[in-house]
Amino acid sequence: MDALEDLLAEKNVQNISVSEIARTAGIGKGSIYYYFPSKEAIVDALVERSYKKPLETARHLAEQKDVSPFTRMAMIFQACVNSSRDFHQQDRRDPASDDRSQALLHQKYIQYLVTELKPELAEIIRQGIEKGDIHFNYPEALAEIALIVLTVKLDNTLIPSSQEDINDTIQGLISLLENGTGNPEGSLNFLKV
Repeated sequence: MDALEDLLAEKNVQNISVSEIARTAGIGKGSIYYYFPSKEAIVDALVERSYKKPLETARHLAEQKDVSPFTRMAMIFQACVNSSRDFHQQDRRDPASDDRSQALLHQKYIQYLVTELKPELAEIIRQGIEKGDIHFNYPEALAEIALIVLTVKLDNTLIPSSQEDINDTIQGLISLLENGTGNPEGSLNFLKV
């Protein structure tokens, strides 16, 4: 995974072979296939490793019922933003060389993050509903909607936008969520990251 990460700093994922990953890692190609059935499996493992910390944070926060659900959600979103920022800082290639393979890599990051965080965020929302802080009947749907919008907009690769457009979309999401959950205006401003 480290070798793939090093190679991704200079090349697109589609232009990297398993042989090149093995050579960079200083091991034989067969050794890679012992642990990973394909290059895609290595990419998936790298994605999983990259978001390990925010997922651990989310799981821990889901258990902290004495902390406001909004505070816990804000902490989860901030951990995700930090992980995404770290990923972008590792991408040292010329931005003009960005192509479909980078979009594919970003799509994998977003898919993994939404899929893995949804149960934890839904649990926090469910706890907020039980406590009376959140008024909504579909915690899983709310978690998924918020995660999809936030990850796609904050990643800013799949649908490139200006900072102003990103801020407007996040503000729209906040307004929609506040109105839809019966929460007072400004109560979800933590989403502005």
